[in-house]
Amino acid sequence: MPYLNPDATIPRAKLTQYLLVLQPKDDKSGFLAQAGYSLDNWQVLEWDLRRILLNEATLNKQTTFGDIYEVKGVLEGVNGVNLRVSTYWIIDSLTKETRFVTLLPN
Repeated sequence: MPYLNPDATIPRAKLTQYLLVLQPKDDKSGFLAQAGYSLDNWQVLEWDLRRILLNEATLNKQTTFGDIYEVKGVLEGVNGVNLRVSTYWIIDSLTKETRFVTLLPN
């Protein structure tokens, strides 16, 4: 599957309660803050993640819950700083829904 569904689900809580909030382990908020992403503009991060879905996906691993795909891209930050990232998406094995999992600096 070269491309994922651009209407994939990106849970608001994944952005507002995880990625953009300081975490004691595997924090991503500091990385995203470099490009100006914050709780005040979480919708911009959601939009930018959707733009990355226009890039080709690579199967990362298969699990009992579904297939996880990696999509690499660049987040063009609100302050002009670009961040290279690998995003991860799952296609649920039961519902076939495509859902955002996480991102990592690339």
